[in-house]
Order: sequence, then structure tokens, then C-alpha cells
Amino acid sequence: MSLTPDDARRQLSLLTAALEELPLFAGPRALLEGLPALFARQGEGHVSVWVPEDSRLRVLAAWGFDPQALPYLAEEGVVGRAYRQGEPVYVADVAQDPGYIALEGHAVTSELALPLRVSGEVVAVLNLERPCPFAEAELEGYVRFARAASHQLTRLYERLQFELTSRLGEEVGQAEDFQDAARRALDHLLPALGGTTGAILVQQGGLLRAVALAGEGLRQGEGSLEEGIPYGRWLSWQVLSSGRPFFASAYDRSACRLEAFKAAGTRAMALYPIPLGPHARTRALLALGDSRPRRWLRVEREVLAAASRTLGLSFATFQTQERLATLLALAREAVEAPPEAVYQRLVEAAVRLVPGAQTGSLLVREDGGFRYRAVVGFDLTAFAPVTLTEGQQRAWYGPDLEAWRRGEPRILALGADSLAAWSRGSGMPPGFDEFTRVREIASTLALPVPYQGEVLAVLNLDNFHDPAAFDEDSLEAARLFVPPVAALLHELDSRRRLEMAALTDALTGLPNRRAFDRFFPEELARARRYGYPLALLVMDLRGFKRINDELGHATGDQALRRVAQVLSAQRRGGDRYFRWGGDEFAAILPHTPRGGAAGAAERLAGHVEAIVLEGRPLGVNVGVAAFPEDGTDEDTLLSTADHRMYRAKTHGVAVWAQ
Repeated sequence: MSLTPDDARRQLSLLTAALEELPLFAGPRALLEGLPALFARQGEGHVSVWVPEDSRLRVLAAWGFDPQALPYLAEEGVVGRAYRQGEPVYVADVAQDPGYIALEGHAVTSELALPLRVSGEVVAVLNLERPCPFAEAELEGYVRFARAASHQLTRLYERLQFELTSRLGEEVGQAEDFQDAARRALDHLLPALGGTTGAILVQQGGLLRAVALAGEGLRQGEGSLEEGIPYGRWLSWQVLSSGRPFFASAYDRSACRLEAFKAAGTRAMALYPIPLGPHARTRALLALGDSRPRRWLRVEREVLAAASRTLGLSFATFQTQERLATLLALAREAVEAPPEAVYQRLVEAAVRLVPGAQTGSLLVREDGGFRYRAVVGFDLTAFAPVTLTEGQQRAWYGPDLEAWRRGEPRILALGADSLAAWSRGSGMPPGFDEFTRVREIASTLALPVPYQGEVLAVLNLDNFHDPAAFDEDSLEAARLFVPPVAALLHELDSRRRLEMAALTDALTGLPNRRAFDRFFPEELARARRYGYPLALLVMDLRGFKRINDELGHATGDQALRRVAQVLSAQRRGGDRYFRWGGDEFAAILPHTPRGGAAGAAERLAGHVEAIVLEGRPLGVNVGVAAFPEDGTDEDTLLSTADHRMYRAKTHGVAVWAQ
């Protein structure tokens, strides 16, 4: 069929007007929705635009018929073939086409379906129907128009991607913190990409928690997202571990869907990893849902990729700022706060800020060994009595002495049995595996904190689920802690030394009465809180006055120093011995019931009675009181121990325990 001159002029006018109007559309969706009206103004009266949705095509806009009368088409028809084949499909006589779907009340003879592309991908189909066939020249003209429309769609999507990422960068750049940036990002992305629900999830130890949510339906069912998704459950963890995005056009039918999104009526889902650095493991996730089934176009995936990169850069900046701000705050606290409080906040900050950490512990160098001073995720009472030698701590860290001295973090991920074997090979004390839960640990990070060539402390961080929990980003975050924490610990150590000088008896080197008055309430409060026994010994020397009077004060001082050496030699981890003044001494024995304290007192008495100076022996009378058997407050326990010490003296025995 050939065109008449009038038809040719009309066709040229139509195509010219259509091509002139294409650049006037503000965005790709506006262009697609506006095509039917554009053709209607030029005389075509039966025009529609179809977009892919799940396994069918949905009418996006139509002119000449009610979209509600035919909202969907299967892919077997004329429009579906054009979509699947990516080529124009022309049917001169629809009556001869078995896939044609007739619409009641509309006389149609021929149909032309034109795929519209963005960067080569078919994103929609422009469909024209007529009561008469199309001429060859018309078909060629419409094919050319479809190419021009596809070119314009590609330009609009490219502009949309650029504007979206630019505005997104501006939005998150104005945020006050990480959570504010996440909220702003969702508020911007949801309308731009046509989503109805959204969340930004961040890994925190063994949980994947929502830091921002969008969409009213999702907010109503947000509990599971804010409480956290346990390690390994649902598709979100698979996306994190693989670093590859996931797109579902029928998420509501997925067996691995999140219940919160299901409750919000989400039917299509995009899960996109947010990279926080070039070498960092993915630990954040953008979830974008739609209440309609939809096929995620390649161009939409590219937009999500660009948005995720923008978010990742912003989030990484906020992470670094938070780490530095936290360390500065700890440094300020170290000036006045009690060391125990600073230690505890330090471990809490490390668990929160080092990616992959679930639990943590801090060992501080004291008296030549390392004592546990703060834990997160463990019971401190189990750790409190334990002191590790430097050799044990070095063996747990590993053989690289230079790395130990530099404060280089090391990662171990040997599996539960291998970690337990590593622990045993480090010569750890009995029970160490049990209270540190070594058999449950999947991976661990150890960070020595050196200052002027000496390691002042060791920070241990653990993960109980993921052997690959700690990565280069974890090491980078851990390294940030070394210089400020070393200075902080040095400051605390200097404070401790000054305080200990004020709390130390100059003659014997034992803590003095002032130290006892400080430590006894603290130990008793811990015993009450954690429910363990505590014993108190009050001691008075026998024979000391004779030695002092007959042999002189220098020999008397020597006797007191010998007694202090005996007490120090018998001390277990956690025990404290004090010189009250004159020839009086005291001891605090945590985790010791009255029977155990009586046995310890007998052994002490035997060692003191072995001290002889120029033929004059020493002895001791010891009174024992125990929490909770003998009392639950300081005054009662002190009074009881003192009374029993006098009873021991009166009855001529070394120890009186009840």
C-alpha cells in the first residue's frame, strides 16, 4: 500500500510534531505516559504504552480505550512478541493473528508494536492500532520515531541518574550523622525510583539492623528490622556475603522474604550492597520495595549502583568521624573519670566501631602481667581473678614479636576446635576456654596497644558466627585505636601510679589503710552485684613489740618487710593485702567462702611463724569474716573480723574463723 500525497503530508506533519515534542518531556516516565496523547493530537486514535511487570505487560498509558478494560497483556500477543524479540512487530490483519486480543467495541484491522529501548534494553512497547493497514512509508517513519524516542529516553535516564546522585550527595552531605544520612537517602530514592518501601540495614556484630526505614506499611511491621536479622537468615545476609545485588519481580512469593516487607505489601524487591570502601567487605545494604510486581530494568540497576556508591562514600566518612569523635571523648574522660569506667567505655566503643565485632575484652598490664579490666558480652566475674603472664598473652597473639611491639592487629579464624587448640597451645590457665567461650568463637581480632616499646594493654574482639567477620576494614578501624588509646592508657597508668603512691605503705610496699578504705567497699559492691563470696582477714602480729623494743626500730622495720613479703608471695590473682599501720595487716579475698579463707589464714600464719630475727620468732593472730555468711555490709564484716582476731589472741590460737 502506498501513500497519497495528502497522507504523506499528514504523516510528515505527525512525525515532525512528535519529534519536536520529545525533548519537552521532563523525565522518562513523563515521556512514556505522554506518547499516547502526543499521537492522538496528530490523528492517531488508538495508542498505548506497555511496560514489563513480572511475567506480563502492564498498560502505563492509553488513548482511545479505557486502560481498566485491558490492564494487562500476556507476552504471547503482538505487544509481547515485540518486547521479547526487541524488534517491531506489524500485523496487517489482526484477524489472522492467533495472539491478538480483541477489545470489545473497537474495530481494529492492523496493529504495530514498537519496542522502546534505553541503552539497548527494551523498557516499554509503543502500540498503535488502526481500522486500516499501515503503508510501508508509515511503518518506516514510525520505526524511525521509535528510535528517536529510545534515544531521548536514554538521555533522560542518564540525566536522571546524574541528577539523582548529585542531589543524593547534597542531601547526605547535609546530614548530621549516619542515621540522618540514611533517612535522607531513603526519602530521596523512594520517589525517584518509584518505590513504596525502603530500608538501610547495617551489620552490627551478628545482626543486620535497620538504621532507617521508609514507607508507612513497613513502619507498622518494623520490629524485626530494628531488632535485627540474625546472622545467615534471609536473602539480605547472602547479599552481604556475596557483595552481589539481588532483584526480585515477585518477592511476595519468595520463601526467603523478610516478614516486615511482606506485612507492608511489598511485591518487588531490590537488595543492593552499599560498599564502604574499595577493599572493605560489604556491611550495609539498601533495600527498596514496590507494592507492584516489576521487572528491574538495567538502567534502574545502574541508578541503584550509582546511589549505593554515593551512600557508601558518605557512610564511610561518617564512620571515620564517629570513630575519631569517640576516641577524643574517651581521651577527655580519662582526665577525670575512674579508670574502670574508661576501660569499659573503650571496649564498648571498639565493639561498636570495629566491623565484625560482637564481644570484646581489655587486658591491662599490671604488676608484670595482664589483668582483665573490662568486657562486653561476657561475665566480668569469671575474668576478674585471671591474670595472664606476658608469655601467655604473647603466645595467644602469635609469634611475630615485631608486630606485637608495633601494635599491629592480628586476625585468627581457624574454626572452633582449632581456636581451642590454639588457646591450649598458648598455655592459658585452667578454665580459660570455658569463660572466654573459645569453642564458640568463629574469628577473633587481637590488638596490642604499645607505648614507648612496651605493650600496655591488649584489646580482644570476637565474632561467634562468621569466620570471615574481620577483614581489611576491621584492621583499618582497629589501627585507629592504637595511638590515642596508647596515650589514654599511659595517662591512666600515670594516674594509677600517682594514686597508688598515695595508697601505698612506704615501708612494706603494701597498700595502706587508705587503700583498704577505698577498695573494700568496691569489692563488696561487686560481690553483692554478681553474687560471689568475699572474705576479710584482719591480722595482728605476735612478738613484734619485743623485736622492736629489744633489737631496735631498724630490725622491727625488717620484720614488717619480711611479713609483707610472705603475704605477697601467698597472693592469688584478685587478692589484696594491706598494712593498716603498726603491726596490723588485712586481706580481701574475692571469690573465697569462709572455709577457704580459714585455710588461707592458717597457711599465712604458718609462713609468718617461720620468720625468726636473731632468735626471736614472730607470730600472728587472724580474724576471719565472710560475705554473705557473717554480714552483708562493711561495718558488720569489719567488726566481726576484728572481734575474732581478738578471740584468737585471747585463746592463744593463730586463726579464729567463727
